[in-house]
Amino acid sequence: MALRDIPSYALYGEDGDDPVADWVHCETIQSRSRLHNYRILPHRHEKLFQVLHLAAGSAEIVVDGQSTSLRGPAIIALPPMTVHGYTFSPDVQGTVLTLFDSRLTHILASMDGIRETFRSVQLSCLHDHADLANNLTEDIASLAAEFTGRGSGRSEAIQARLMLVLIALHRLRGTARSARTNGVGHRTLQHALRFRELVDRDFLKHHSIEVYARRLGLTPPHLNRICREHLGDSALGVVHQRIILEAKRYLTFTSLSAKEIALALAFDDPAYFARFFKQKAGLPPLAFRAVQQNALA
Repeated sequence: MALRDIPSYALYGEDGDDPVADWVHCETIQSRSRLHNYRILPHRHEKLFQVLHLAAGSAEIVVDGQSTSLRGPAIIALPPMTVHGYTFSPDVQGTVLTLFDSRLTHILASMDGIRETFRSVQLSCLHDHADLANNLTEDIASLAAEFTGRGSGRSEAIQARLMLVLIALHRLRGTARSARTNGVGHRTLQHALRFRELVDRDFLKHHSIEVYARRLGLTPPHLNRICREHLGDSALGVVHQRIILEAKRYLTFTSLSAKEIALALAFDDPAYFARFFKQKAGLPPLAFRAVQQNALA
C-alpha cells in the first residue's frame, strides 16, 4: 500500500442542495464512530481543517503514528494532510466540525497573527479551563443547531459561531507572543509562514535553501535567522523535518520497502536515504516501522 492509498476524505454525508454543506460539516462523534465500533482508522483530509470537541468519554488519537489518550472535556484541531485515527469509548459525547482550509483562511483573514495557531496539530485538555470549556460547549452546540436548522442567515451564523470557537482555541494555545507580530516582527513571521508553505509544496524537489530564499526575496542567512526565530530550526532543518515527517508516514501507514520509500521521496540513493533517516529520526527506517507497528498494535 502506498501513501496515496491512505483514505483521503472530503466533506461527507451531505447532499448537493445545501449551500452550507459546500464549506462546512457538523456531526456528533457518536453518529459516525458507532457505525465503526468506535474506531476510525488512520486517514487524512487533503484540503480540510477539522476540530473535534470531546465533551465526555475518552479517546485515543493516533497522529502521524504517535498515540495520545484524552478524556473529555478536550479539543483537537487538525490541519490538512495530518494522518490521524481514533478509538473512542462507547460513552463518547462530542462534536466534529470539518471545513475547507481555504475557508478557514478566509474567516481568519482579518485577525492578524491567529492563522499560525492552526497550521499545526493542537491537542488540548480542558479540565483546568472550566470557563473556556463551558463557552466552547455552548458555541459548538449553537453552531450545530444552526447547521441542522434552516433559519435565515444560517451560513453567516455558523461562521460567526465558528469564529468564536477558533478564537477560543487560539487563546488556549497561549499565543501571547502574537504581540510580537507587529512591524518587523510581523514581516519576518509572514516570511517564515510563506517559507513553510513553499516547503510543504516543494519538499520532494529537494531545492537548495538559496532557491527558497530567492523566491522570498531574502538572502539565505536572513532566511535562516527568520526560521530560527519563528520556526525553531534552520531553514535546512525545516526542510529536513518535512521530509522526515513524510518518511514516517510512509513507514507507519504503508507496506512499502525502505527502497520504495526512498524513491517516492525522490532520493536517488536508497542507502543515503537510510542514513539520512537514521540521523534525523534516531532509528533506521525499518526499525522505526517495527516500533510504530508495536505501538499501534
